[in-house]
Amino acid sequence: MVPGGCLLITGAPGTGKTTAIRRIADALSDCRPAGFVTEEVRREGVRQGFDLIGLDGRRQPLARVGFPAPKVGKYGVDVAGLEAFLADQGVGPAGAGVMIIDEIGRMECLSPRFRAYITGMLEGPVPLIATIAQRGDGFIGAIRDRHRESLRTLTPQNRTLLLPRLVAEARALAAPAGARS
Repeated sequence: MVPGGCLLITGAPGTGKTTAIRRIADALSDCRPAGFVTEEVRREGVRQGFDLIGLDGRRQPLARVGFPAPKVGKYGVDVAGLEAFLADQGVGPAGAGVMIIDEIGRMECLSPRFRAYITGMLEGPVPLIATIAQRGDGFIGAIRDRHRESLRTLTPQNRTLLLPRLVAEARALAAPAGARS
């Protein structure tokens, strides 16, 4: 087991992974969570891209239709902006009791700094609660394979029942080191 431990949430797009991780972050507010979630950016009901929203309220555009390459599907990814955002986050920021990351996905993994950031968190002392793409080779596949015992799959059928279990698992993981069994 890695030092801080992890809980990885996967599932098809639209199954509620971001909603689940937001609820987990809210439930762990007393555990000093740090990190970020990804939010869709829509204009007139049409998805235009994605922003990173720090749990401290900072916002950074991640991808947009019309951003220059590199591209994931129709979205150009602002790798430099992502890396600047991560530089401000630090790996396991001082005082963080648990790290929340939404998501370990293809867009984010275009950044070498993001991959190093995730690796550092998985090897570090602070527990990591993260969403991870259901599909993906390379870095994403390696994390899913290495942490298979920590991987939970969210579906439209199980999300209502699974969410309280995910919150309980996350709370146990985020408990002070002396209180963990």
